[in-house]
Amino acid sequence: MNLKQIYLAFFSITLSIIALMYGVQPNWFAVMFLENASLTTNASHVLRAVSGLYLSLLTFFVYGIVNPKYTDTAIVITAIFCLGLAMGRTISILFDGLPSPILLVYVGMEYAIIPIAYFLLKKDKLHQKLKFENI
Repeated sequence: MNLKQIYLAFFSITLSIIALMYGVQPNWFAVMFLENASLTTNASHVLRAVSGLYLSLLTFFVYGIVNPKYTDTAIVITAIFCLGLAMGRTISILFDGLPSPILLVYVGMEYAIIPIAYFLLKKDKLHQKLKFENI
C-alpha cells in the first residue's frame, strides 16, 4: 500500500465511524456529544441522511484505494468534501456561536485534511520532476 492508499484508508475508516455514529443511533449521538437529551424526528432524519451521504462517498474512496486510476480523484474529493464541511462549520461558528467540543474537533480535522491532500497530490509531481531532471 502506498501513502495515498493509506491516507484514503485512514480517511475512510474515520469517516465511517463518524457516519455510523450519526446514523445508527442519532439520539445517542445527540446525548453523548451534542448536549441534547432528545432529537426531533426531523433532526434524526437529517443525521441519518448525512450518514448515508458519508457512507456513499466512502464507496468511492475505497474504490480509489483499489483502483489506482481513481486514487488522485478520490483524494481531491476528500479535500473538497472537508473544505465544504469546514467552511459551513466556520460560518455557523461566526453566526451561531461555538458548538459542542466534538464539533470543534471535527472542524479542526476538516481543515487539516486540505493541506495533507494537497501534499499527497503534489508529492508525485515533485518526484516525477526530480526523476526527469536526473535523466
